[in-house]
Amino acid sequence: MQTRSDVVVIGAGQAGLSAGYYLRRFGLEPDAGFMILDHAGGAGGAWQFRWPSLTLSTVNRVHDLPGMPFTDVLDGTAPAEVRAAEAVPRYFAEYERRFELPVHRPVHTRVVCDQAGDGLLTLETDSGTVTARGIINATGTWERPFIPRYPGAELFQGRQLHTRDYQNAAEFEGRHVVVVGGGISAVQLLDEISLVTSTTWVTRSVPQFREEPFTAEEGRAAVAVVEDRVRRGLPPGSVVSVTGLPVTPAIRAARARGALARLPMFSEITADGVRWADGTQRSADVILWCTGFRSSLDHLAPLRLRGPGGGITMTGRLATQVASDPRIHLLGYGPSASTIGANRGGRAAAAELIEHLGGTGR
Repeated sequence: MQTRSDVVVIGAGQAGLSAGYYLRRFGLEPDAGFMILDHAGGAGGAWQFRWPSLTLSTVNRVHDLPGMPFTDVLDGTAPAEVRAAEAVPRYFAEYERRFELPVHRPVHTRVVCDQAGDGLLTLETDSGTVTARGIINATGTWERPFIPRYPGAELFQGRQLHTRDYQNAAEFEGRHVVVVGGGISAVQLLDEISLVTSTTWVTRSVPQFREEPFTAEEGRAAVAVVEDRVRRGLPPGSVVSVTGLPVTPAIRAARARGALARLPMFSEITADGVRWADGTQRSADVILWCTGFRSSLDHLAPLRLRGPGGGITMTGRLATQVASDPRIHLLGYGPSASTIGANRGGRAAAAELIEHLGGTGR
């Protein structure tokens, strides 16, 4: 592996590959000009680890990477029959090959430091040390599942797991499952599990469902709300919290059979279930935490990018550039934390970073 590169992209998911495409298009040569470091053993980003029942018809949406339509790898197969964990990695692998992107894997970036001198950044990896003039961090969130702390969690005698650990609903048959969370994944898994066993759904706030189609204008408005937060140095909020949950045929069916009878968040966990503040209890065998993820940025900690409130102040055309250090762009943070946002953010980050380093950008 080259020990020095002008730009290092960390992560080869949607955002990292998009950034790599534009870096090459804007004139940087593979390896010496830019390289992509990916910790996984194969192509596919976080998609390769998704649960088996997630098909292209049930996933929220997979957007095309720039320059190559997703349909190129489908061969006319119906979306309902294609597992996302198989199709998306196949698509990403073909994309890397077609555009000759310099992806090095498996390479785990342990830490990034500002100690190389001459304005260079040092990346310490499990495959050696790399220095770079700029970094596009595209590590996403899959490596940092979030489970909130609740009193009594350590007493629970049943099974607790996160969305990241989910495989299929059949493993819960005959057990009562408490599903925690109000996002798209929570509703999808609640729907699946409620078909084979009894469930309880709890959320911190009342979920907002969208019966009508989501327009492009509403999408831009939702992203703008998240973008405003990171430009002010606040921790990014969820785009779904702004847009609401889309009502699909599966969700209508789940609602009809009573699976979407939501309860407010419990106050504590007991040995055999959960308890609310008014003393109401419910027995449970499983607690499934569909409580989201946090940005995987621990390797950037030595750079001290976070402000007092825990957020990182962002700037640039699409709020991908760290305000305190223009050598660093974050993709998958704030408004770029979606597949379509990753594409737009990849182009902006590549152009702005090349401009900052003395190139032209586009």
